Amino acid sequence: MGTLRIKNLLLRSYVGFNPHEIGKRQDLMLNITINYLSGNEEKSDKPEDALDYRTITKQIIDKVEHSKFNLLEAMARMVLDTIMNYERVKAAEVEIDKLHALRFSESVSITLSDSR
Repeated sequence: MGTLRIKNLLLRSYVGFNPHEIGKRQDLMLNITINYLSGNEEKSDKPEDALDYRTITKQIIDKVEHSKFNLLEAMARMVLDTIMNYERVKAAEVEIDKLHALRFSESVSITLSDSR
């Protein structure tokens, strides 16, 4: 079992339902942990045997940047579902920080996880 972490992925998307948020892209930071079946790549050292985190990340970026959400929870679920679509993934956790969401706070975040 391997654990892959994608740290501090900075994106912008439409998220929020307050009047001052609607129609404006918000700054987001994603932290993702993926537990997956490893083994083949450890022995073979062949890129084609590895979990393709680059493709997963590109899918996440595309979906987040081209979607609109009222709630961070819905966005986190979409990201989590994208990751869990990969058969080798056994568990994943997604944390999305909405930067500068509150006046005296660096961010507000939601964390969702899933497993099979």
